[in-house]
Amino acid sequence: MTTNLKRVGIIGVGHVGAHCAFSLATQGIVDELILVDTNKQKAISERQDLIDSVTYLPHRVNIKTGEYEDLKDCHIVVISVGIITQTHDRLDELQGSIDMVDSFIKRVVDGGFNGIFINITNPCDIIAKRVYELSGFPKNRVFGTGTGLDSSRLRAIIARETGVDHKSISAYMLGEHGESQMAAWSQVSFAGKPLSELEIEDPKTFGNLDKKTLAKEAAAAGWVTFTGKGATEFGIASTLARFVQCIFHDEKQIMPCSTLLEGQYGEEGLFASTPCIIGKDGVEKVLELKLNDGELKEFKHSCSVIKENISKIK
Repeated sequence: MTTNLKRVGIIGVGHVGAHCAFSLATQGIVDELILVDTNKQKAISERQDLIDSVTYLPHRVNIKTGEYEDLKDCHIVVISVGIITQTHDRLDELQGSIDMVDSFIKRVVDGGFNGIFINITNPCDIIAKRVYELSGFPKNRVFGTGTGLDSSRLRAIIARETGVDHKSISAYMLGEHGESQMAAWSQVSFAGKPLSELEIEDPKTFGNLDKKTLAKEAAAAGWVTFTGKGATEFGIASTLARFVQCIFHDEKQIMPCSTLLEGQYGEEGLFASTPCIIGKDGVEKVLELKLNDGELKEFKHSCSVIKENISKIK
């Protein structure tokens, strides 16, 4: 009998990568983690801290450090490299992030890795596209966390405003994981009940949502975290862990992520966020929501921002 261990590699174990590793371990999602970082001592130290926690985890987790070539047996490789800028502009990380992924993607693939790449590195959509191009992998096996986290923020805000629990709310931020992202309010529902119906039936609870302000709050929420901590950690780690669990358990859950558009919303050739079915093969189906005219205009503007930013790569 052979044992199929669930292995995940994480490239870059700074604030984000280390918390992703911890979230995957504490939720019992992985059997083995391989940490890779240009700062060897950082990887060694994070490994030791994780090993120190194994006794109290849901199940035993093996944690290693290694090089890019050591990721060959991983099912999933998470990319979380980058230098956190001190501005409120993810684009400031663009060229540095491009240079970093350019330096190792081919090494990972040439080393024998043939699984799924999940990108967190900012600007998330542009870097995911770069990884897709450099790896030569099929489109389903490269995606970015995109607005997965932003959509969680929107659901939390709607929960706060209405008193309904997050898990009963379906709501998506779409487009760029950045300032131009937009909220698909026409698609918001509560356990299948459209917001548009509840606004009429219960206007006191649902009819006074300042949608424009709330969407801006969701888009800017990361900077609230960043201002006091200098990084975002817990939210993105939980988002990444959910994607990994969906893949390992072939859950076919619908989650928003940054994926290759091929005509959806009239856009193609770029990575942007829309709901997708996530299963054992990664992005198994890209879903196109029926946006109203105003929302579609916002979405296409967000895509134009991504395209403009791509043109700034040196």
